[in-house]
Amino acid sequence: MSLIVQKYGGTSVSDISRMMHVARKIKATQNAGHSVVVVVSAMGHETDRLDDLAHQIMDNPTPRELDVLLATGEQVSIALLCMALHSMGCPARSYTGAQVAIRTNSVHTKSRIEHIDDEKIRADLAQGMVVVVAGFQGIDAAGNTTTLGRGGSDTTAVALAAALKADECQIYTDVDGVYTTDPRMVSDARRMPRVTFDEMLELSSLGAQVLQIRAVEFAGKYNVPLRVLSTFKEGSGTLITFDEKSMEQPIVSGIAFSREEAKLIIRGVPDKPGIAGQILGPISDANIEVDMIVQILGDDGNTDFAFTVHRRDYEQAFAILREVNDELGAGGVLGDAKIAKVSLVGVGMRSHAGIASTMFKVLGAEGINIQLVATSEIKVSVLVDEKYLELGVRALHEAFRLHEDPYEEEAERRRLRA
Repeated sequence: MSLIVQKYGGTSVSDISRMMHVARKIKATQNAGHSVVVVVSAMGHETDRLDDLAHQIMDNPTPRELDVLLATGEQVSIALLCMALHSMGCPARSYTGAQVAIRTNSVHTKSRIEHIDDEKIRADLAQGMVVVVAGFQGIDAAGNTTTLGRGGSDTTAVALAAALKADECQIYTDVDGVYTTDPRMVSDARRMPRVTFDEMLELSSLGAQVLQIRAVEFAGKYNVPLRVLSTFKEGSGTLITFDEKSMEQPIVSGIAFSREEAKLIIRGVPDKPGIAGQILGPISDANIEVDMIVQILGDDGNTDFAFTVHRRDYEQAFAILREVNDELGAGGVLGDAKIAKVSLVGVGMRSHAGIASTMFKVLGAEGINIQLVATSEIKVSVLVDEKYLELGVRALHEAFRLHEDPYEEEAERRRLRA
């Protein structure tokens, strides 16, 4: 008998009819002979509603109390889902993150899982129960409620699958897998049957909304088989795999993008050892994550230092950078919060040259100016004006022929050779 961990997002449990649909899927999985642990998010838009209530009281809600508030959304979901299962004659028991217990550090609103006590879960599974666990939350050493950040239910599910040594972790969403890009933007975007962990990690970090990046990191670190499926549409979804050799790899597998970017530039910084640390240290101390970094050395011995942050952190980062500018006696701070990032991702890039130059030519032909560039072994990212985002993604998707299925082409080639 295999052990399956299933995670259902907020859209999947947004109302009672959908909650009952999810319960039927869970019961069917158990009836097929599997032990089932379920991780569930708050009902659709509930976390946003709670967050809005907090911000009506305070511009910057107290992080500890915000965690206490936001964690209640998942508590509603787990109780209702267990009731739905009970109504179908399926034994089930719910647990909050604290009850499991999912131990985290004490960084409120962005905590990280440190340990999971799986004793209660294993005992319930042994009695034939479905175990339903609240996603997105845990408890620190002092007994405080903590949350894992937006999308944290994915991380909860993968962490539980790792702790329980589950046979598969299934992430159920409102899409039926991982696509070459957002199908809402590109109508002929194609669902990929398989994606490597390296590619999924890049896609998640670069703006793809299917999986939280920390969940992919967890899965890769602990070798958790991971599959993305639709709650509302039957199918095999997308398997996230370690095995690159068995896959016919396209040069570019997918295009990720993010609208939530902001660019900051500090001008005329003295070019000397340690200057980058002096600039980014205060940004890091404010718990602001930095993405793309570019340093341009001028003829006068000074440098312009540019980097990007999430748009929600722009105002705070700008204020910090102005203080750094005054301390360093630099030439001023510039910023732009209306930019977007477009990224090509594919493990096939490891063995193919010229991907970046092709990307630049395609964007140039559309009149799209590139502001910053960042590369890795399997990705090329560019920063562009936000108004050109959709045009750029569509042009690149067409240029790299991502609407064509390389697996079908390879199967046809093998058939002809046979």
